[in-house]
Amino acid sequence: MSLIESRYSRQILYPPIGEGGQQRLGAAHAAIIGCGATGAAAAGLLARAGVGKLTLIDRDFVEASNLQRQLLFDEADVRDVLPKAEAARRKIALFNSQVEVRAQVADLTPSNIAELLEDAAILLDATDNFETRYLLNDFAVQQQRPWIYAAALGAYAVTMNILPGETACLACLFPQPPEGVADTCDTAGILNSAVNFAASIQVTEALKFLVGAKDAMRRTLLSRDLWSNEQSEIPASAPRDGCAVCQRFDFAHLRGENRPQITLCGRNSVQIHEHRRPVDFAEMERRLAPHGRVKFNRMLLRFEHGIYNLTIFADGRAIVQGTTDPALARSLYARFIGS
Repeated sequence: MSLIESRYSRQILYPPIGEGGQQRLGAAHAAIIGCGATGAAAAGLLARAGVGKLTLIDRDFVEASNLQRQLLFDEADVRDVLPKAEAARRKIALFNSQVEVRAQVADLTPSNIAELLEDAAILLDATDNFETRYLLNDFAVQQQRPWIYAAALGAYAVTMNILPGETACLACLFPQPPEGVADTCDTAGILNSAVNFAASIQVTEALKFLVGAKDAMRRTLLSRDLWSNEQSEIPASAPRDGCAVCQRFDFAHLRGENRPQITLCGRNSVQIHEHRRPVDFAEMERRLAPHGRVKFNRMLLRFEHGIYNLTIFADGRAIVQGTTDPALARSLYARFIGS
């Protein structure tokens, strides 16, 4: 028995997959948007299942608070301030070197979404904000590409399959983003079991699609509270009449209309969008060293100045920690990085 046959033998024994399904998985390409808790779990499961190519997209880096629930990371990743997408790629290579993993340290935006998602057959949402989810929904509907929404908070997990042209899309159920202040993992906490529950369901649905069992995919918005054991399902088997996205094909998020400065989940942080602006980290370290502590690798630079931490990525994008005020964040960016 070859290594490949041995590695996937228990999965091949499961009749709905079998040898043919395993071969289809090996030839498949899935993209995961976000490599935090849900994304790391989903990436590990897909890689172990033998999906041949994974694109991992994440704008963030590994921190100590991630280790409670983000299964692909360890203390060395925190110490080295590794971007999550790259740290995930390295971990996957240790347990399944046959999977091609493309790590993209980037924020998904209207200007780069087509390039980053390329020819992925299915898109898995593991983001921390609705702005990116609505962008993903626009793109998936425009391209007629399936995607799977998933989220977790506290003990609560929710997931939904979006099959453009067949099921409801995200905008069918949620025409507008949630208003007001919403809980985050920092304010409400999160159980690692809720994350893994959401990721396990999401990956199972993705496997159904990739092996050619689309008819077996769930057509509801499924939510479950693992602590109270309450569960609900909302029908999502058909598009909503008049939906702006999947019925009228009005892709406002894909056009970038009213795109806000995004405050990251539970991080007291603001992201500064400065794409395609190359940064010389060695030169920047020389300039910033008199003003605070600086540490960098080839992918990012970390600068600590008083109560503020600035993390600058290779394209000029930055995460400013210590504030949720976009004006202050941009001021710090202009002062230390340049306008």
